[in-house]
This record gives sequence, structure tokens and C-alpha cells, in this order.
Amino acid sequence: MRPREEKERPRDETVSPPPAGRPGSGLARDEAPGGPVRQNGHRRRKRGGGGGERSMVPPAEFRSYYGRPIVKAAVWHHDIAAYLFTGGLAAGSALLAAGGDATGRPALRRAGRVTALGALVASTYFLVHDLGRPARFHHMLRVAKPTSPMSVGTWILSGFGAAAGVSAVAEGAGLLPDRGLPGVARKLLPPLGTAGQYGAATLAPALATYTAVLLADTATPSWHAAYPELPFVFAGSALASGAGVGLLAAPCEQAGPARRMAVVGAAMELYGAHRVETTKGILSEPYAEGRAGRLLRTGRALTALGVVGAVLGRRSRVVSALSGLSLLTASLATRFGIFDGGIASARDPKYTVLPQRERLAGCVVNDAATTEKTQQGPAAAGT
Repeated sequence: MRPREEKERPRDETVSPPPAGRPGSGLARDEAPGGPVRQNGHRRRKRGGGGGERSMVPPAEFRSYYGRPIVKAAVWHHDIAAYLFTGGLAAGSALLAAGGDATGRPALRRAGRVTALGALVASTYFLVHDLGRPARFHHMLRVAKPTSPMSVGTWILSGFGAAAGVSAVAEGAGLLPDRGLPGVARKLLPPLGTAGQYGAATLAPALATYTAVLLADTATPSWHAAYPELPFVFAGSALASGAGVGLLAAPCEQAGPARRMAVVGAAMELYGAHRVETTKGILSEPYAEGRAGRLLRTGRALTALGVVGAVLGRRSRVVSALSGLSLLTASLATRFGIFDGGIASARDPKYTVLPQRERLAGCVVNDAATTEKTQQGPAAAGT
């Protein structure tokens, strides 16, 4: 056998203790005041130091590792905020066109149809531009996934676009000649335009609100927390923007449906925005501070001014037009404010950590209450 190169250590040899280390390293507890102290490999307590070990690790703060965000912010740019606005404008304009046609107001019908198509084209452009490659929009149409808001929204956008396009083209039927193939198109386009108009109006509520579901379905804290209110905000904003188009384009005697749309849309938007900004605890802060706060406050003020002008300026063409412009600007500011507020909440880790701690504390309290009731049940039965 090969001889050992080292001698075995005697059994009674004393092992020197390891260094204490800095606080937070896990070794600082060896030299904590009042805590256990290692001596000759054994633990003993200092006299008069208390009854138990005391950790030297400070309590964790809400900041993440090196202050980095815990939730990755959405990679969307402000093209998506513009997409939210133009999509809502297209939906509101389609409802305006249907209301104008149903009540015999051709100016409202014409303005609604043309604006719906124009806003839809702009909305598609902003979406494709943010995607980076136009083929990606086409690829989303290759499948239909009901559990995906983006997939459902793509199909809603496509169906709405076809209906709104037919109704807008039908507005130019009167410019075609009476004879030949153009004459046939002149006869067929009006009924097709009416059908497309009401088809677009049917899809308009889904187009106006699916983007709210899309935002709330993400992990962005302030968007996800506001999932019950965002559809109200977006639907009201869409109605208000459509009403703004009617007030701008139609004469005062034909703008009655637009005024009613303005009142209903403003009420929904202001109610939803107030709930978002006041009932979400710390997650309401991103909507009240910084750029998002300024945009949402501006949107509220312009919405109120637009509604007042629409109601009081029934006989003034100038006041009605200014009211419509105010409502359109308010809708734009609201959409950008909601977008910026969500992005800001994802970038600051406290909006992720602190709500989680509150939910965890609530679960602990509920568990304790449940345990107490369970223990009291057998005791009361025995009594």
C-alpha cells in the first residue's frame, strides 16, 4: 500500500472559528450583540443579551435587484397609443353614421362613414408600423385564437374594415354615370353601403373596447388592475370622439344625435377615468403623476368643456365646431394618458412589489380568520 503523505489530525485539536464576515453575508450573526458566539467549535450565549438570536439582515425594500424593473415594460411605442385613439374614433364614427342614417340626417351619415374608413386606415397603419413588418399582420389572420385578445382584435378590425369600406365607397355612388357598368354600380352601391354601415355599427362596440381588454390582459400593473374600468373609459372615449366628428361636420339642425352621443360618451369616460385614478390604491399613482397625469387631467377638462359647448351651443355653428374639436382632443389625450400610465407602472418595481405584499398580508389575515373559526366550531359544538 502507498504510505500516507499527511498525518491525520488529532481528534482533540481545536478548530478555529471562521471569520464573522460583513452584515448581510450570513456570517454576521456569529458576532451579533446578544446572539450566539462560537468558541472552540461550540456555541454559547452572551449573558444579558436577550433570549434568542437576532438577525443582522435588514428588512427587504420594495426595490428590486439593483433597482431594475421586475415586470418588463411593453415594447410598444406611441404608435400603439395612436392606434388606440384611431380605433376608437373609427368605432364612434360608425355609430354616428348609423344614427344619422336611421334618423334621416345625411350630413351625419356622410361624415360618419368617411371618418370611419379614414380612421381605420390610420389605425391599421399605426398597428403595422409598430409590428415592424406588414407580413406580421397577415400572419395573425392565419389563425383564430379566442383566448388571445390580439387575435380576436385582428379579426374584429378586419371585419369592421370590410364593412366600413363598402359603406364609405357607397357615398360616392351619386358621382357615377347612369349607363353601362358604372350605372349598375350606382344602383347596387347604396343598399350595399347601408348593409355595410350597420354591419360596422354592430362591430363598433367590440372594436372600441377590445383594446382595453388587450391592455388589461398584460402583466403591466396599472393596466391589469384597471381591467373593470378600462372598457368604460375606451367606450366612452370612442363615443365622444364620434360625437366630435358630428359636431364638426354637420349643421346645427342635424347634430342632435351627435350631442346625445357626446353626453353619454363623456359620462362613461369620466366615470371610468375617475375610478381608475382613485380606487386602485398605489396603482392609481401612475395615472395621476408625470406625463400621464397631465394628459388625463387635460382630457377631463376638455371633455367637460366639449359637453357643455355641445349642449349650450345648439344654435351656434362655431360653438358646435369648437366643442367637437375639444372632444376629439380630449379623446386623444385620454388614450395617450392611459398608455403612458401603464408604461410608467411597469418601469418602477414598487408598483409590482407593494401590491403583492398587500395581497399576501390579506391572505394571511384571511387564513388566520378561517383557522380561528374552524377551531371555534368544535368547541362550540362541545359546549
